[in-house]
Parts: sequence; structure tokens; C-alpha cells
Amino acid sequence: MEYHNPVLLMETVDGLNIKPDGIYVDVTFGGGGHSKEILKRLGADGKLFAFDQDLDALENAIDDQRFTLINENFRYVKRFLRFHGVKQVDGVLADFGVSSHQFDVAERGFSTRFDANLDMRMNQQNELSALKVVNEYSEEQLKNVLYQYGELRAAPAMARLIVEYRENEPIVTSKQLKEVLKKFLPPRHENKVLAQIYQAIRIEVNQEIEALKEFLLQTPEILTEGGRLSFISYHSLEDRLVKRFIRNGMFEGEPERDVFGNFEVPLKKVNGLIVPTMEEIKINNRARSAKLRIAEKI
Repeated sequence: MEYHNPVLLMETVDGLNIKPDGIYVDVTFGGGGHSKEILKRLGADGKLFAFDQDLDALENAIDDQRFTLINENFRYVKRFLRFHGVKQVDGVLADFGVSSHQFDVAERGFSTRFDANLDMRMNQQNELSALKVVNEYSEEQLKNVLYQYGELRAAPAMARLIVEYRENEPIVTSKQLKEVLKKFLPPRHENKVLAQIYQAIRIEVNQEIEALKEFLLQTPEILTEGGRLSFISYHSLEDRLVKRFIRNGMFEGEPERDVFGNFEVPLKKVNGLIVPTMEEIKINNRARSAKLRIAEKI
């Protein structure tokens, strides 16, 4: 079984416009597919730094003197690049979302396909897990998680049912969680609704939205002039943040205008939105919701 089949491999790496002697960062290393392609295009003096918070990913480290793998969340990208003596880089690649490996290992608790203990931690050393969210969050907190991150209209009723059930016994497994929420899982739409529930809990467990915002805010500072960002998102919450940040350099409001009335923003988009071909989706079903956006530092 492959650890992770990289999505939009060539398109994403092409987007970096790689210079053979440049310094690049792959902030979502996973199985190393994107990193290997970057290394193919780098010369002897090029450098690649990769980040992954999942200990399992360390087993995929590439034996190459130009390569350094950092076992950290990408929200700390600037800090750890500085630690390695790097202030600016020529390109940053990110393939957000969950790796195939995390989905396929039942005990990690990411997939709706298996009955497993509620976990969903990308960094297994973190204290917050799906078990804690489901069993310790208040009804109001659960409602907000399910509504904001799962975009579930039935979030208030779902949160109430979870709280009522756990008064008698804790909800420990994915099978239990499905049983508790079965009235919201009609056969025709069960997989879709379950995916939304799991997405919401997973985003909360891993603080994905906060981490993404922190990361994006650092990118203009760590990029050289003309440096590129090449980012793949898998759901609308991520993609909206990426799109807005590329356009405005912020997540809310509008950027300031200069004396000529032009927006002062750090990035400009390169080309339009790129999505996988039908051929790629047939080979790798997880590519179906991928959206690639490329930007350049002005």
C-alpha cells in the first residue's frame, strides 16, 4: 500500500517555477511524493526543507544531503527555518488535508470506513483528540464545531443528542458515534453526512483553521521577491482562506490602497484555479475535491 499518492504532482511542482540552486519548502511532507519531484529538479546547490507533524511520516525521510525533514506543524514554519539558518526561500508547497496513510490506518480514527477508537490526531503527541472533543466539549462547543467546520444545518440537534447519550456512557468508538447520530444518516446520504461530521471533528482536533491562518500570514515574509506558493486545498473552508489571502493578504476586510488607489498586497495569483483531470480522479479518488492555487511574491 502506498503511503500517500500525491495529488496534482506535476502541476503543483511546476507552479513553484523551480530554480536549480533555490531553497524550497514542502510543508506537508507525508509520503514524500512532492518532495521527491522537487529534488529531481534541484541542482547540487539546491536545498529542500520539509515539515510533517506526524511521526509516521518520518519513516519516509529521503536520504539526500540537500534534504532536511522537520517533525513540526507548518504553523511554526518561520521559526524552524530560522533555526536551520534560513530566512527566505524561493518557494513553498502545501498539500493540505489528510494523507492516504492516515485514512487507511484504521486505528488513527480518520476514516468513516472502520470501527476504531475516536482519535483523529495528526500529531499523536497532542492531548486533544476526537475522544475528548466528543465527550468533554459542552453542547454549545459541539454545536459550533459541527456547524462551522462541517457546515451541518442539524448541528444543534446533533450536539444535543451527543450530550444526552454520553450522560450514560462515554462515546469511545466511531461505531458508537454513528449509532448516536443514526437519525441524521439517511441511507442515501449517510457517507456524505458522516464525512462532514468527521471533517468537523478532525479540524477541531488538529486546530487546522488556526494553523492554516498562522502559516499563511508567515508566507510573504519567508518568500523571496518572485518566490512562489503552490497550495492544494480539499474543502471550501481551506480554499476560501487561501484564495482570500492570495488576493488581499488578509482574511477579513480590505487591504489599504496606495496614493494612486491601488491595493497594497504582498502576493499576486499566477494563472487560474487548477483542478485534477478526470483521468487522475479515476486513478486516485481522493483527488476529486482538490483545488490548486499558485501565487507569487510581488
